[in-house]
Amino acid sequence: MYNELTAVDIKKMNEELFHRTNVLRPKLSDDVKEARSLGDLSENAEYRSARRAFGRNESRIRFLHKMINTAKIIEVNSAPDEVGLFDKIVVEYDDTNETEELIISTTTRLDPEHGIISKESPFAKAVLGKKVGDKIHVKANAESEYNVTIKSIIKGQDDDSIPLNGY
Repeated sequence: MYNELTAVDIKKMNEELFHRTNVLRPKLSDDVKEARSLGDLSENAEYRSARRAFGRNESRIRFLHKMINTAKIIEVNSAPDEVGLFDKIVVEYDDTNETEELIISTTTRLDPEHGIISKESPFAKAVLGKKVGDKIHVKANAESEYNVTIKSIIKGQDDDSIPLNGY
């Protein structure tokens, strides 16, 4: 299986991978060696902490390698009047008349707390390709469904402004 990622996603992952491999790995390895030299490993909290930090870094390196190697590169292009990736949209929930501003991003750069949602979410799948004024039915799961109306679309671009998800 693969993830659909943009060229910017891959660039950001390669930058993080370089940093983790060439800067963090040697530092964390030195931290483990230094903590090991402090004595009895069975009661050495610094050693356990250093090993955990080293392991988390190695895990992230493996994850980044896998994501990069299995990615399918997609283009960020949509019609000027249609919802596409990285566009800022305002939707109105039909049942409450409340509005919400959202940006649809790839799975590697989402942040729901700040209105950046995955293109793989039921909501994003429902609104991608739609236009201002369109009423859309969103089925989130078996128990939750709702209707929204697209109020505005501000065309966005795939840039470095949205960071990669942490781990």
